[in-house]
Amino acid sequence: MLGAFVVFVLGGVSDALDGLIAKQFNSITRLGKYLDPVADKILLVSIYITLGMKEDLPSWLVILVVSRDIMIIGGIVFSYLMGVKVRIHPVLISKANTFFQILLAALILGNEAFDLALGIVIVINVYIVAITTVLSGYQYVTTWISQNSDG
Repeated sequence: MLGAFVVFVLGGVSDALDGLIAKQFNSITRLGKYLDPVADKILLVSIYITLGMKEDLPSWLVILVVSRDIMIIGGIVFSYLMGVKVRIHPVLISKANTFFQILLAALILGNEAFDLALGIVIVINVYIVAITTVLSGYQYVTTWISQNSDG
């Protein structure tokens, strides 16, 4: 589990540095705006599914997190196919959700890698991730509906 923890932390640090460097040197590209969140989703979904299969995360949380991401991607694809332009901009709750999802995965991996006693901290973070996932999903749905309404 130590290897998984190190790879996960290095992946997170490299993602953060990539974003910082892109902003610092004003080299944010249109392609990068799409690829970065997709890469983040792939990383988080894969780690959540893996931790769920190992029973380190409750299956209901894995289903909630993965379903939210499928819903977001599905809504964007559906809108595209219908010829509707959708503007999705991460809002504070979705950024908080991503932060807490990453934190929870790191806590679980670190807990196992270093044999820590983070049980209650992990349980609290499970519920924080659940709440922020629902709120973020709600925000995306209301944004999508408002952009796709005839009114």
